[in-house]
Amino acid sequence: MTTTSSRPSRPWGTLGAGAAAVAACAVCCAGPVLAVLGGVGVASAIGALWIPVLAVLAVAAAAGFFVVRRRRRAVACRTTPALADLGVPGVRPASKDSAPSR
Repeated sequence: MTTTSSRPSRPWGTLGAGAAAVAACAVCCAGPVLAVLGGVGVASAIGALWIPVLAVLAVAAAAGFFVVRRRRRAVACRTTPALADLGVPGVRPASKDSAPSR
């Protein structure tokens, strides 16, 4: 038994509808797909630059720590300013009654 159809087959119509669906999907999804890919690219660029920057900041922080620590030690070893009596004669001559002290 053979079945016959009254409608002629249209392979090009089905193919055209499929192509239109694929094109519509590409147009609709192009923005989000490009946004995701761009986000991944930006994250990769930041990661590629961020790691060396973190290394430089770590070295600078360590150097700053040692410089500040060294300066604090140098300040801790200093004496405080004070007047020292060196026994230098004054402007007035000494009186005749006082004997020189040794």
